[in-house]
Amino acid sequence: MKFVDEATIRVEAGDGGNGCVSFRREKYIPRGGPDGGDGGDGGHVYILADNNLNTLVDYKFTKFYKAGRGENGSSADCTGARGEDILLKVPVGTRITDAETGEVLGDLRNISDKVCVARGGRRGLGNTHFKSSVNRAPRQKTNGTPGEKRILNLELLLVADVGLLGMPNAGKSTFIRSVSAARPKVADYPFTTLVPNLGVVKTNEHDSFVIADVPGLIEGASEGAGLGHRFLRHLERCRVLVHLIDVLPVDESSPLENALIIENELKQYAHDLFDKPRFLVINKVDLVDESYALELCKEIEEKFEQKPLKTFVISAASKHNTQALITELQKLINELKAKEQEENKEESAQEASDNFVWTEAEKEVNHHYTDEDFDFEEDGPEFIYRN
Repeated sequence: MKFVDEATIRVEAGDGGNGCVSFRREKYIPRGGPDGGDGGDGGHVYILADNNLNTLVDYKFTKFYKAGRGENGSSADCTGARGEDILLKVPVGTRITDAETGEVLGDLRNISDKVCVARGGRRGLGNTHFKSSVNRAPRQKTNGTPGEKRILNLELLLVADVGLLGMPNAGKSTFIRSVSAARPKVADYPFTTLVPNLGVVKTNEHDSFVIADVPGLIEGASEGAGLGHRFLRHLERCRVLVHLIDVLPVDESSPLENALIIENELKQYAHDLFDKPRFLVINKVDLVDESYALELCKEIEEKFEQKPLKTFVISAASKHNTQALITELQKLINELKAKEQEENKEESAQEASDNFVWTEAEKEVNHHYTDEDFDFEEDGPEFIYRN
């Protein structure tokens, strides 16, 4: 299946049904009064995060989606049926943006997250609502309001714990093949990887993390060069970044300059990528003397504005030192997850405290008395002591 990570679609919610003008006419009841029913509400458009999907390819071919219209009201105070809702399923990690206003309507990061992107129109009122003591036979009614119409941009952002970044041919795909079951294409020419790849790294019986391999970045990536802005967005949700550097580039470029180019692109792209925890990894150490690689690693670290948390010298092809790297990554990810859970607990407790309201019975039992509850005299209360 072709990997598609962005699509533009048009959605329309259903219009509300119109109200009805009708009068009750039965035998022996010649003037029964108004009995026009209301119309039905229009259907809504929802988008749901589905764990069984991993691409937006379906929305590349079908661009228009419309919910059902509410039925018109009818006589005998019959209300029209409500319009049918439609549910569009997208992969987990999809961000939904209004193409005209730029407003982010939803960010579906978890399984079964659901957002309403277009609300149906309100129903029209029948003439029953307009009767009064002076208007016994109203002929007024209202029409249903139109449903919302939007043009949406769908962007799929990979949900991973670790993101690999670096220049083309730095060995990112080789690394993900060596530490996980993922099998991205590997070759000795630039831009072998054309789409992001995910792999699951199992470090022990109970721990694992997801790693994302994005296509190589070049200078100007943050501004769109080489589709860099499309690839960088897949790193936005990663907890940790691994900056992979080729110790001996095939184009004979400087590893130090290549490293500084990537760091600058992270800084220019924003979205807090520059501030994420980062590991610096020198790859292909089997092609040079290891002392040279260590010296190069130290030199790059000194030049970096944002210092990496840890530095490693590895060979992804021969799996030299890769186990130590993934062990440290797992340790950091576990710490970050625990910190996030603690923060979520504190936020939930704060929200519960802010929304807490005493019932009348609880107020009676848990009443906190203050000075205002007592009518003290100016000279203060009188105390009586008994022997």
